[in-house]
Amino acid sequence: MILELAVLTHFSHTIVIAPSGQSMDQKMLIRLAKSHGTPIVVVDHKVLRENYAQFRKFLPRVQVYYAVKANSDSAIVQTFYDAGASFDVASMAEFLNVHEKLAKLSAKEQQDFIWDRVIYANPIKAIETLEQLDQYKPLVTYDNHEEVIKIARYAPHSGLVLRLRVPNTGSMVELSSKFGALPGEAVDLMSFARFSKLEVEGVSFHVGSQCTNAQNYVQALHLAAGIFAEAKLRGFDLKLLDIGGGFPAHYDDTVPAFRRLAATINSEIGRLFPEPIEILAEPGRFLVASAATAVAKIIGKAVRGGKPCYYLDDGIYHTFSGVIFDHCQYHLKSFKKGPTQICSVFGPTCDALDTISLAEELPDLDVGDLVYSENIGAYSAASSTHFNGFNPATIVHVNK
Repeated sequence: MILELAVLTHFSHTIVIAPSGQSMDQKMLIRLAKSHGTPIVVVDHKVLRENYAQFRKFLPRVQVYYAVKANSDSAIVQTFYDAGASFDVASMAEFLNVHEKLAKLSAKEQQDFIWDRVIYANPIKAIETLEQLDQYKPLVTYDNHEEVIKIARYAPHSGLVLRLRVPNTGSMVELSSKFGALPGEAVDLMSFARFSKLEVEGVSFHVGSQCTNAQNYVQALHLAAGIFAEAKLRGFDLKLLDIGGGFPAHYDDTVPAFRRLAATINSEIGRLFPEPIEILAEPGRFLVASAATAVAKIIGKAVRGGKPCYYLDDGIYHTFSGVIFDHCQYHLKSFKKGPTQICSVFGPTCDALDTISLAEELPDLDVGDLVYSENIGAYSAASSTHFNGFNPATIVHVNK
């Protein structure tokens, strides 16, 4: 039985601080659901730290810039900050989330942290955002002429990183149709930035979210190496390479082992980008997906077309938003044992879009029973709403 040292409640989030070393098993999930009600999402900070350590172990030369958009919960950001992570932010809200962790540092230490360990990696930024960012002298990405014009006018103290368009073949979420300069125009965009009195620090790319195709990284690294070589010939001394995110979470056994992907990346980096070029990456999903489990309650039951249908107090407009916005399917498990059957599972709202699955295998369940879904820490709350008046799930943090 877990001894809770402290419970801090604020807004719709509950922070449960439990002793280190506790495992998030079924008994623990049931106990937390009874204690805090449902729906809940339980975040295990021990797993966050283990995932971070695994990334550092297998990619030792790569500095971890946690992609805050994957899960911006302040307690999660704090855990990665305490572990020594840097941060990839894509909005002022995310930037300020990180900035508030620096309160105990001196003004100079804060500025050094922002310059060395924060990258604003959204290539398109509003004028208002640039005006707010300028005082921090941030590192920002860009991929077109208009963005250079805006940065030069509204955030001239920024350092720039050019975002390249690279293959996203087979990735769950494709990004290259929206962002990235073509390799043939890359160095010209650097020259335009220099003409605008801005300093280009390096190059970045993103192979697409949940990338299980190692060749995406190989091709992107080769493209980036070509840009580095051309840039050097034209008088640029590039200092860093940002290999982006896309590192896959182990949702199931179809996902290759991370160490295999890391070995491929290490080999190419070592061959193409000798030190002292700094290598950074923006893992998000890889770090947080496996650290959270959702627990929901069955609030309704019916039989439609001969198939059991279960209605939960959580759904697509809340924790399971990733089904729509992240192209991800989260499978449900029951705390009950027994023969399973194919069933449909819906969320609580009146919208038919609120469909979690039309083909889950669950035993015969009753109203009031609990179900759970693992590996739901990434993007699961990113689009959570109050649609139909239903509140988002309470977030419970353990092993904090």
